[in-house]
Amino acid sequence: MNRHLYPIAALIVLTAACQDPFEVRPGSWNWLTEQRVSAGASEITVMTQNLYVGADVDAVIGALASPNPTDDVPALLFAIQTLGETDYPARADAVADAIARRRPHVVGLQEVSVIDIDLTGLGLPVVVHLDFLAILQAKLAERGLNYALAAQVQNITATPLPGISLVDHDVMLVDADRVTVGSAGGQNFAVNVGVVAPGVELKRGWVFARVTIDGEPYTFVSLHAEADLAGAQLDGLRALQLGEVVGTVAGDARVVMMGDFNDVPGSLMYQVVTGAGFTDVWTALRPGVIGFTCCHAANLSDHVADFSQRIDYVFARSNTEPGNVKGRIDRFGDVPADRLAGPAHPIWPSDHVGVTATLRWGSALPGESAAAGPR
Repeated sequence: MNRHLYPIAALIVLTAACQDPFEVRPGSWNWLTEQRVSAGASEITVMTQNLYVGADVDAVIGALASPNPTDDVPALLFAIQTLGETDYPARADAVADAIARRRPHVVGLQEVSVIDIDLTGLGLPVVVHLDFLAILQAKLAERGLNYALAAQVQNITATPLPGISLVDHDVMLVDADRVTVGSAGGQNFAVNVGVVAPGVELKRGWVFARVTIDGEPYTFVSLHAEADLAGAQLDGLRALQLGEVVGTVAGDARVVMMGDFNDVPGSLMYQVVTGAGFTDVWTALRPGVIGFTCCHAANLSDHVADFSQRIDYVFARSNTEPGNVKGRIDRFGDVPADRLAGPAHPIWPSDHVGVTATLRWGSALPGESAAAGPR
C-alpha cells in the first residue's frame, strides 16, 4: 500500500464509525418561537434539504468520462478523502436538530445516498457503508420524532470500479403523528441524461404525497432537477422535467412543490413553474432579499457562505382559496453559527442550505406577509 494513502484510509474508517452528536446552535432560524411549533388548522410547514453526497461527484464523472485512464483512481481516492472530511453522520445530527426545531409536516430530501466502498481488494483498508436515510431517521428517532417515509425514488447509480457503489435517491418524509397520507409515490423524469461514463447513469426524479393535515387536503412534491454538465447547459431539459411535474399535479387543489431545481429565477424552468400558477414563496415573502442557497466548498471548509445562486425553492399554488398564500420562509446552513465540528475542520450541514416555509391560505398571522399569486 502506498504510504501516502494511509491518512486517507484512516480518515474514512474514522468517519464511518463517527456517530456522536454535535451541538448545533439555532443560527439563522433564531426567530422561531415555541408558539410557532404548534400549527393551526390551515397552517403547514415544509422543509427542503439537499443532504449532499459529501464529495465533488462531477469531478469524478469528468475523470471517468475522459479518455485518459490514469486519472480515474486519483479522482476516486480524492473523493473518498473528501467524503471523510464531510462526515455525513455528524451532518445528519445537524439536519435532525433543524427538523426538531421547526417540526415541518413534510420534509423533502435530495441526494439521499447509499454509499458502499470496500477497497480491501486493492490492498487498501478502506471500508465504508453510509445509508443516509437510515442514519437520518435514527437521529430523528433519538429526538423523539416520528418521521415516516412517504415516498422514495432511485435516481443516479454509479459503480465505476469494483468495490465502489453510489445510489442516489429523492425522499419525502412526513410527520406521522400529524399527517395522514392518502397516496404517494415517486418516479424518474421521462427525459434524463442517461449514461455519462462507464458504470455511471444520471437519472433525476420526483416524489409526491397527497395527504390530509387537520382535515385539509394537500399535495406535496419534492424533486431534484438535472444540473448542468461540463460543456452542456441543460436549461431546456430542466424545463421539460418541470413541465412533467406541474402537468401531473395541475388538477390538485393545493400544491406545495419544493426541492433542488438546479436553475435560477427567470430561467426556462422557472417560467414553466410560475406560468403554471405557482408562487415563488421566497420572492413573495422576502421581497428584495436575494436568498442564495448554493454552494459551499466541496469539503465544506469555507468559513463564510460565498453563495452565487438560488436554486433551492418552495413553490405554492391553490386552485380553491381566493386569497394569497401567507407565511414565513427562512434558510438553514448559511451563517457561521450553523457550522459544526468535523473530523478535520469545521463543516457545514450541507453544500446547500435548507429552506423551510410555514404557509397558510386565508387570514395572515401577526407579522406575516402575503405571497401574491401569479398575475
